[in-house]
Amino acid sequence: MMAERLAVKKTYKLYVGGKFPRSESGRSYEVTDAKGGLLANAAWASRKDARDAVVAARKALPGWSGATAYNRGQVLYRVAEVMEGRHAQFVNEVAAGEGLARGKASALVDEAIDRWVWYAGWADKIAQVVGSSNPVAGPYFDFSVPEPTGVVAVLAPQRSSLLGLVSVLAPVIVGGNTAVLLASADRPLPAITLSEVLATSDVPGGVVNILTGTLADTAPILAAHMDVNAVDLTGAAGDAEQARELELAAADNLKRVVRAPEAEPDWIAEPGLERITAYLEIKTVWHPVGV
Repeated sequence: MMAERLAVKKTYKLYVGGKFPRSESGRSYEVTDAKGGLLANAAWASRKDARDAVVAARKALPGWSGATAYNRGQVLYRVAEVMEGRHAQFVNEVAAGEGLARGKASALVDEAIDRWVWYAGWADKIAQVVGSSNPVAGPYFDFSVPEPTGVVAVLAPQRSSLLGLVSVLAPVIVGGNTAVLLASADRPLPAITLSEVLATSDVPGGVVNILTGTLADTAPILAAHMDVNAVDLTGAAGDAEQARELELAAADNLKRVVRAPEAEPDWIAEPGLERITAYLEIKTVWHPVGV
């Protein structure tokens, strides 16, 4: 009789600039399921990894923000298509990490894919909703148009490893921003698999950069980084002291801050447009009327 086969446990890497580098620290940590069983090893990102991710995000910003809104919508829709093809893998990872029955995990994966589609649909419509053509006295056209804020650091939810992750990441990039995302420390596998989806879809390298490890190591670096324009502190939900310290660090260069909630939101609820508009700036342009 054949001996029982041993599972091949993976040691995952980071996702920075469209590539999969090892952590500069050389460290990794064990990722376990809800019962404490070993699932894989994840890279433990260092402060230098966080700085490298910001450099990659800044480099990708001109191309991504300069793309047409229609093109960005098509790219986000392609992410949903590729995720659909890896549906079973996402279900396995969500079920194991969050301790859910497969039916519940499958429903959450479906919702996460649908959320990409929902945000993709807003890519070429948000300007019409939040922008305007303003009546002015004089021979001028006056337009208010939304523009991306820039590089956004995103602390992903710690409990909702996929749906919550998509709900904070998609609204950042749909408006033309680039992102450095810190995945859930204890449940990083869906984020890692999403990085593989991004790498094999049409998302340009550097638009999304995904780090794994603890918030304590990398979140303060990103909050204080002078080349980060905004920060989403959702991942610090329930830790008022940590959220306060990160807000103080973000104040050094007047970053836009999405504050940490007291508890994680209900990610199944209708997302609304608030997370898109949080990372948009309104520019008003005057132009003389041609003769």
